[in-house]
Amino acid sequence: MKTLVFNNQTDLQINPDRVAPIVKHVLHSEKIETDEVSIYFVDQTEISKLHNDFFGDPSVTDCISFPMDSDAQEKDHILGEVFVCPQTAIDYILTSAEEVTENSYLETTLYLIHGLLHLIGYTDQEDDKRTLMHARQNTLLQELIKHHKVLSA
Repeated sequence: MKTLVFNNQTDLQINPDRVAPIVKHVLHSEKIETDEVSIYFVDQTEISKLHNDFFGDPSVTDCISFPMDSDAQEKDHILGEVFVCPQTAIDYILTSAEEVTENSYLETTLYLIHGLLHLIGYTDQEDDKRTLMHARQNTLLQELIKHHKVLSA
């Protein structure tokens, strides 16, 4: 599987080599096979523009996912794209008065997991589905922490 990583922000230094193992772990855990997925790390201006253009909401958000090929049997299957805003993680950590650097990476990793789960069909629009999705993303984050597969500089 090919994981394409694009870092179009300067708010949090991201080591692109740390991204593919996270993607692989999440998709393997969910029994998802694909040939390609794209991950974009973007600033607040870009995430706000995407949020407005596709969802009619100009506010800043943590991540946005765009699923692509729905049939996993297709040749050259592309799962989709996930856009993650690290500055949203930094802002969240700052408001909770936690240690900023390490926790910003954990929070950004959580956003990446969340976006990947959206790509494969999880939703958080209804309370019961949101509870299920949050439980799954927290379990995956704990597994990644245990195996030292979280984002870093």
